[in-house]
Amino acid sequence: MPPNVRHRRLHRILAAAAGLAAAGTLLAALPAGAHGSRPGPQHPGRYQDVQLLSFNDLHGNLEPPAGSSGRVTEHQEDGTTRTIDAGGVEYLATHLRQARTGHPYSITAAAGDMVGASPLISGLFHDEPTIDALNKLDLDVTSVGNHEFDEGARELARLQNGGCHPTDGCYDDGETFQGANFPYLAANVTDEKTGKPILKPYWVWKKNGVKVGFIGVTLEGTPNIVSAEGVKGLKFGDEVETINKYAKVLQRQGVQSIVALIHEGGVPASSAYNYDCDSPGAGDGISGPIVDIAKHVTPAVDALVTGHTHQAYVCTIDDPAGRPRMVTSAASFGRLYTDTTLTYDRATGDIVRTAVTSANHVVTRTVAKAPDMTDLITKWKTRSAPVASRPIGYIAGEIGNTGTESPLGDLIADAQLAHARSLDPEADLALMNPGGIRAPLTYAASGGEGDGVVTYGEAYTVQPFANTVNLVNLTGAQLITALQQQVSGANEASPKILQVSKGLTYTLDLTKAGAARVVVDSVRLNGAAIDPAATYRVAMNSFLAGGGDGFAELGKGTNVLVGGDDLAAFEAYLTANSSAASPYPVPAADRITVLK
Repeated sequence: MPPNVRHRRLHRILAAAAGLAAAGTLLAALPAGAHGSRPGPQHPGRYQDVQLLSFNDLHGNLEPPAGSSGRVTEHQEDGTTRTIDAGGVEYLATHLRQARTGHPYSITAAAGDMVGASPLISGLFHDEPTIDALNKLDLDVTSVGNHEFDEGARELARLQNGGCHPTDGCYDDGETFQGANFPYLAANVTDEKTGKPILKPYWVWKKNGVKVGFIGVTLEGTPNIVSAEGVKGLKFGDEVETINKYAKVLQRQGVQSIVALIHEGGVPASSAYNYDCDSPGAGDGISGPIVDIAKHVTPAVDALVTGHTHQAYVCTIDDPAGRPRMVTSAASFGRLYTDTTLTYDRATGDIVRTAVTSANHVVTRTVAKAPDMTDLITKWKTRSAPVASRPIGYIAGEIGNTGTESPLGDLIADAQLAHARSLDPEADLALMNPGGIRAPLTYAASGGEGDGVVTYGEAYTVQPFANTVNLVNLTGAQLITALQQQVSGANEASPKILQVSKGLTYTLDLTKAGAARVVVDSVRLNGAAIDPAATYRVAMNSFLAGGGDGFAELGKGTNVLVGGDDLAAFEAYLTANSSAASPYPVPAADRITVLK
């Protein structure tokens, strides 16, 4: 999901139990006894089931994610819902290994954002631990996502090909990092000078005459949600045009069975992972960019594995020929995986589209942990412990990061304003992009620190980007325009509501459309109406100050002052404003009035 920015370089400072879900199926239409056959290599039958296991948006979450980030919602037959604790690579490994049992033709694929915006256990080491974990998971192939570019194309190439970090060197007892055993696909990411893809555009899985091609793309809008430095010298092409181009290339090579791995997604009508996306009709239960993409990707592609929106869905959406095609996403952070059956016709070399079935499954924590993953986590956790376990503050309760305005959004905005005022006493307010807040602050202890203690590792998980807190001058008119850009233009379909510091209040009327959702005469600073002609000193992270997330107006600020690290500002604020005897209270999140 969206924000940003070059990775924080901290080295210098030191499944049988899986719940069947969201099952989607295309009406089976095979000769009797053909579907589900498992022919051996010596006597292959015409039809061969190929298992496709997939997931997306892991974001380096090796340990079970905390709070709401580590739960999924399940729809019950009686109409109620329940939440299930989910995620953690120790459990993901077990579930995937169990799922592969009895499936000799099995492929594991992913749809991007495997790394980036990662918790400290991985992020501190430039995500080498996550690549090691994915190797152990036997991942076969993944597309790039926007976060694969947080540290730029050179660092992505290092994760693919191996080699020690150019600044921080070798971590693993001096041994050279070996890189990914699986290909990263970047079909629509090209070098501006050569016009060639920076990594492989496609990859073909082969076994006993069965061939399945994979094309990998990230969203065309990646430059809008990653720092300019991370995508310097790169061009991001149209997803549909690119997939259609390489589908023809694969077909010319005799590959008729094709899967697109797309780091772009949609939003289902329900947050339950097992929601029936095709009720009442194909694709009716999903909206967002992936719908238009799916309707225009060539019928030569047999299934779309998607991501980016961190949502769970298994839908059929008609291709340009009017034929239903499976489109899936497995939420985020390793909480789900998708199990899709692709029935391969040896006579045509193609997938029998009418026989495709798919379902999302929960990565429950009730199965045995995979010992090799436990060893991996123990190793990297031990190395990160001196940094991760340091207490930096105290909270009175869980401070969540969900909702139009979140308690944690208020806290971070206040911390950035406090930092800005330490640099310039004239600072008026602070704005924080919601996508930059990656996890809640949980009250329960994550280790031996005790309940209510915030450790540096927990704070890092919340703000893992290398942003600085910048100060700029904006007119009142520009500030209003920036607020309107939350709900208009590039953000109209999926609003990005900025988190605001204490003193800034306004009403957001979601019954209206576009920029009109911001009630202009309600915008106030410390009770006074915003003066369009006046100049305001506004703090924000460097990502927003560069116009990221569709906030072009914020990129027009003048009299720029580059402040300190945003995580350091967060740490300093918590340390100064909380103690064991007086923990930081849970913010009320009452600065934005929302009308629905």
